[in-house]
Amino acid sequence: MGTPEFAVPSLQALLEEGYNVTTVVTQPDRPKGRKRVLTPTPVKVEAEKHGIPVLQPVKLREADSVEQIRQLAPDLIVTAAYGQILPKSVLDLPKYGCINIHASLLPKYRGGAPIHHAVMRGEAETGVTIMYMAVGLDTGDMISRVALPIEDTDTTGMLFDKLSVAGADLLKRTLPDLLAGRIEAVPQNDADAIYSPNIRREDELLDWSLTATELWNHIRGLNAYPGAYTFWNGDVLKVWASLKPQQAGQERSGIVPGTVLSCSEQGIEVMTGAGTLWLTEIQPAGKKAMPVSEFIRGVQIPAGTVLGNA
Repeated sequence: MGTPEFAVPSLQALLEEGYNVTTVVTQPDRPKGRKRVLTPTPVKVEAEKHGIPVLQPVKLREADSVEQIRQLAPDLIVTAAYGQILPKSVLDLPKYGCINIHASLLPKYRGGAPIHHAVMRGEAETGVTIMYMAVGLDTGDMISRVALPIEDTDTTGMLFDKLSVAGADLLKRTLPDLLAGRIEAVPQNDADAIYSPNIRREDELLDWSLTATELWNHIRGLNAYPGAYTFWNGDVLKVWASLKPQQAGQERSGIVPGTVLSCSEQGIEVMTGAGTLWLTEIQPAGKKAMPVSEFIRGVQIPAGTVLGNA
């Protein structure tokens, strides 16, 4: 059970290891792009390459969807970013249970956007946890895990790719012990839990009163999707990249956070709540994303301009 590109390496790993993947369950096809073309999920595309039957229930909780899965008599259900909560009626079906490949070091960052939130919070590391699924949100006992550092050059998009591969590799190494009964799962400590809900539109808006480092993390945490933004001349200005602040910033008396200090080939220098931040890749309304060095060939943002006023 999986939907986005994150889940594809895990499906491939199961096939490479010779497991009998009888069925793939994924989200329904969705319209995409300006022309709203009905598009299959990446997991469906991969399954069809291998001739694997695909189920796409709108709601997995409905009785007919549960019955379809019951008739398959699965020994094990593996999920990875499926996008729906499994009801207890499904969780109880497989002989070896239902396991989930979750992109965080649980109990940190339970929920739908663990990679985004780990980067946005400035974590030094993240990872993948394979756990037994339970009725709660990512609350099941932990089976195995692997940690990865979050490099300064990493964005959420880059970590998405790294963790998808790490999760597939961890699955390969975990399944033999799980199926042989050699796993001693470890309960999560709920007191240490951090939740990572799906990103909302208001989460994308840059708050210039934060420190330069916090804003740098925020920007790379929303790259490659959905992107951070501010306002310039009343229009949305997306911000895709910025330079890591080199030292702890200090407040400058009398300068409002969000004020543009300079605009050059190096980038757009903006005052924050503590220190300045150099924006290096932006996307003006109605335009494509571009380096600031390209943007300034046609337009300048004068020093003294205050970003963030809608």
